[in-house]
Amino acid sequence: MRVHETSIDGVLRIELELQPNPDGWFKENFHRGKLAELGMDVVQHNVAHFEEAGIVRGIHAEPWDKYLSPTSGRVFAAIVELRPVPAFGRVEAFELGTADALYVPRGVGNSFCTLAPHTTYNFLVNEHWSPERVAVDLFDPELAIAWPDLPLKYTERDAANPALAALRA
Repeated sequence: MRVHETSIDGVLRIELELQPNPDGWFKENFHRGKLAELGMDVVQHNVAHFEEAGIVRGIHAEPWDKYLSPTSGRVFAAIVELRPVPAFGRVEAFELGTADALYVPRGVGNSFCTLAPHTTYNFLVNEHWSPERVAVDLFDPELAIAWPDLPLKYTERDAANPALAALRA
């Protein structure tokens, strides 16, 4: 596993070793000791599967750290600094495939768009789920996220998220 810092403090882009074999590939997606070195003690593993490209979720900042990685397909991930720091509102985007992962600390917003049909996305978290979260409009012009040029599908709940400016108030 190779870890790279990003422009958002604490967000790490992780390259996982994908080992091809005659049947496909193998990867070590989770290693407790390696994640503990990053400061994460996993308590829950969630898996989401999406049948179509263009499914968008987010922007959500939850009260837990997240380790995100696709096991099939590809995703475009947009990460937004939502903690009360000078870099508030900074966006960084990534394209993630099966050999990639992101570590996103609590309070940082994350969102994604499936780039391929039959995408499966893993979320490891260090706190059990709760409804508490901060959310921001996926299409807020201030964030200027360059979403993929696909027909996008998102939930009514995400479409109703407030603008970034509302979080400053």
